[in-house]
Amino acid sequence: MAVHWVDKLVEELEARLKRRAKEEYVFNGGLSVSGLQHVGRLRGEVLLGEAVRRELERRGFKVKQLLTLYTVDPWKGKDEQRSEFPDPEAARKYVGWPLDKVPDPRGCHPSWVEHFWSDFGPYIRVFTDGKIEVVTTRELYRGRLKEFITRMVLPRREEIRRVINRYRGRKPYKEGWIPLEPRCARCGRIDSTEALELLEGNRVRYRCSHCGYEGEASIEDSKLNWRIEWAGVWWSLRVDFEPYGKDHATPGGSRDSAAELARLLGFEPPEGVWYEWVSLRAGGREADMSSSGFTGITPREWLEIAHPQILRFIYFLHPPTRRVVIDLSEIPSYYSQYYRAERIYFGLEEASSIEDTRYLARTYELSHPTRPPKNPPSQIPYGHAAIVAQVVGPERLGTEGLERLRRAGLLDDDEYSIEWARGLLEKAYRWARRYAPKHLRFEIPPKPPEDALRKIERPELLEKLAEVLEGVYEWSEEEIKQALIKFGEGMSGGERRRFYRDFYLAIVGRPEGPRAAPLLSLMERRFVVERLKTAASLSRELKGR
Repeated sequence: MAVHWVDKLVEELEARLKRRAKEEYVFNGGLSVSGLQHVGRLRGEVLLGEAVRRELERRGFKVKQLLTLYTVDPWKGKDEQRSEFPDPEAARKYVGWPLDKVPDPRGCHPSWVEHFWSDFGPYIRVFTDGKIEVVTTRELYRGRLKEFITRMVLPRREEIRRVINRYRGRKPYKEGWIPLEPRCARCGRIDSTEALELLEGNRVRYRCSHCGYEGEASIEDSKLNWRIEWAGVWWSLRVDFEPYGKDHATPGGSRDSAAELARLLGFEPPEGVWYEWVSLRAGGREADMSSSGFTGITPREWLEIAHPQILRFIYFLHPPTRRVVIDLSEIPSYYSQYYRAERIYFGLEEASSIEDTRYLARTYELSHPTRPPKNPPSQIPYGHAAIVAQVVGPERLGTEGLERLRRAGLLDDDEYSIEWARGLLEKAYRWARRYAPKHLRFEIPPKPPEDALRKIERPELLEKLAEVLEGVYEWSEEEIKQALIKFGEGMSGGERRRFYRDFYLAIVGRPEGPRAAPLLSLMERRFVVERLKTAASLSRELKGR
């Protein structure tokens, strides 16, 4: 595993691209904006191509990277899609419409496409080096795809029909088939029309099986059969490399059919590599992220709880043909893996073998949208950041939060570390409120809640602990930890569990919470001592009533 899979792919691709002998090579990825634009779509359609492009550019290649949005695809109107509308039943009227003609279900954007793209498109530059251009099939149908239809497809539609029928199996297209699906002028659908006759002026006569309407439409307001459309996008954009999902990778599947159509029409299909899906695990359940099924988390939502480097690290750690499962409750673990690779990259730690050391160092390098820092930055455990953030509260993260990290010896004063820490505190706070296990999610109430005070069994132990903590020489996590260990000596297991239950009831108002020593070290000594004494006193008063 010494050679990273990205570098191995680049080696293979470099030789094949040189045979194409172009001044500029074009990389592409394709997305249908059918709903939720989840982070799984960054893996193959964006980041895989970006990593290969950047390495080829380093080797002297000139590469343009594109991302094509399939915005003319028909809207299927799945239950999950219709449920985005205030009235899901009324939304049935949009079934079969081109995606970019379906209205925004929330009314805040001009269309369905623009609404759901807003959580993905603007964030591509955060996850990448920002050198990716976005095009839409709607634009292409007004330009190069229109030329592709008139010059290449329509004159050879019988040959194309025979190729497609070999892959189609059931219900082969009949002779005279015109591979265009015009948009119906009456019902708006693009999935229920049949092109009947080619007319002058790049127009077509059609019949709609949904509403029975017969009329004329321009080629620009029509859609190609999807296999031909894929080949047409390649031709229009002059694509040389395009990753594709595993659903297209089966022998004799859609990728093979589009490639055969490309060769029939006189050009070579792009080089490619297939990639596996990304799944989301939550609440003990696991499912593939899905756009139209609205399963997943968007790039905007990811950035609220984690840095872009962490997602890149997860993706580049695994070859593209390996399935990746993301569990949002495991974000602290992902940071730990990333930090380990960071230490290896800077020579502060070694893996179990030279090969693993090289692989992890390269993965860390690839995890950066631009380039890694020059010097080893501060490594702040994510779980620790979550505790700090909840102790100081969201309004004081950039002031008191950073100061507490400095006092704990976790934060250096270099610019990179400070910026990382500031973002980490904000992200960890949101994560703690949304995805953290219950024992890590807490607040420090201004005073112990009355219902918690009533549950305290031995208030005298809280008072004794207050005296012990008051005498701790240095208010640090290690000193507090040793004091707690010594305090618990002689207690049975059950007694110790009941004591800590009382402790958490007094501090956070619940019978459980994060580890005691790290929690207390982030709080002021005076506050902790007074809190324990007050809780003990009030608990006695309530029980004496």
